[in-house]
Amino acid sequence: MLEATDSGHDPWHIVRSDNKRRGRLNCIAHILSLIPYEDAPHPKIKLPKRSSKGRYDDEAALKGRNFIPERY
Repeated sequence: MLEATDSGHDPWHIVRSDNKRRGRLNCIAHILSLIPYEDAPHPKIKLPKRSSKGRYDDEAALKGRNFIPERY
Protein backbone atom coordinates (compact mmCIF):
# COMPACT_ATOMS: atom_id res chain seq x y z
CA MET A 1 0.00 0.00 0.00
CA LEU A 2 2.82 2.41 0.82
CA GLU A 3 4.49 1.82 -2.55
CA ALA A 4 1.24 2.46 -4.40
CA THR A 5 0.21 5.61 -2.55
CA ASP A 6 3.51 7.26 -1.56
CA SER A 7 4.33 10.03 -4.01
CA GLY A 8 6.21 13.32 -4.13
CA HIS A 9 2.92 15.23 -4.07
CA ASP A 10 1.58 13.59 -0.91
CA PRO A 11 4.28 11.54 0.83
CA TRP A 12 3.81 9.15 3.71
CA HIS A 13 5.77 9.71 6.91
CA ILE A 14 6.44 6.84 9.28
CA VAL A 15 6.94 7.49 12.99
CA ARG A 16 9.11 5.09 14.96
CA SER A 17 7.00 4.56 18.06
CA ASP A 18 8.72 1.94 20.19
CA ASN A 19 8.89 4.72 22.77
CA LYS A 20 5.45 6.39 22.55
CA ARG A 21 6.46 9.67 24.16
CA ARG A 22 9.42 10.16 21.81
CA GLY A 23 7.31 9.13 18.84
CA ARG A 24 4.63 11.71 19.63
CA LEU A 25 7.18 14.46 20.22
CA ASN A 26 8.99 13.63 16.98
CA CYS A 27 5.69 13.67 15.08
CA ILE A 28 4.68 17.05 16.55
CA ALA A 29 8.14 18.51 15.84
CA HIS A 30 7.94 17.29 12.23
CA ILE A 31 4.47 18.77 11.67
CA LEU A 32 5.54 22.10 13.18
CA SER A 33 8.66 22.15 10.98
CA LEU A 34 6.42 22.05 7.89
CA ILE A 35 4.59 25.25 8.88
CA PRO A 36 6.35 28.43 7.72
CA TYR A 37 7.11 30.74 10.62
CA GLU A 38 7.97 34.42 10.61
CA ASP A 39 8.50 36.51 13.71
CA ALA A 40 5.60 38.99 13.83
CA PRO A 41 6.47 42.58 14.71
CA HIS A 42 4.63 43.93 17.73
CA PRO A 43 4.64 47.32 19.43
CA LYS A 44 6.02 47.63 22.93
CA ILE A 45 3.23 47.85 25.51
CA LYS A 46 3.43 50.03 28.59
CA LEU A 47 1.18 48.91 31.44
CA PRO A 48 -0.16 51.32 34.05
CA LYS A 49 0.83 50.90 37.70
CA ARG A 50 -1.26 48.39 39.58
CA SER A 51 -3.86 49.76 41.95
CA SER A 52 -4.03 48.41 45.49
CA LYS A 53 -7.59 49.70 46.00
CA GLY A 54 -9.99 46.93 47.08
CA ARG A 55 -7.19 44.39 47.45
CA TYR A 56 -8.34 40.75 47.49
CA ASP A 57 -7.27 38.53 50.40
CA ASP A 58 -7.16 34.98 49.06
CA GLU A 59 -6.19 33.42 52.40
CA ALA A 60 -9.37 34.67 54.08
CA ALA A 61 -11.56 33.28 51.29
CA LEU A 62 -9.96 29.82 51.57
CA LYS A 63 -10.09 29.48 55.36
CA GLY A 64 -11.91 26.29 56.45
CA ARG A 65 -11.91 24.67 52.97
CA ASN A 66 -10.88 21.09 52.22
CA PHE A 67 -7.64 20.68 50.28
CA ILE A 68 -6.08 17.65 48.64
CA PRO A 69 -2.70 16.83 50.21
CA GLU A 70 0.29 17.96 48.16
CA ARG A 71 2.56 15.00 47.48
CA TYR A 72 4.90 16.36 44.82
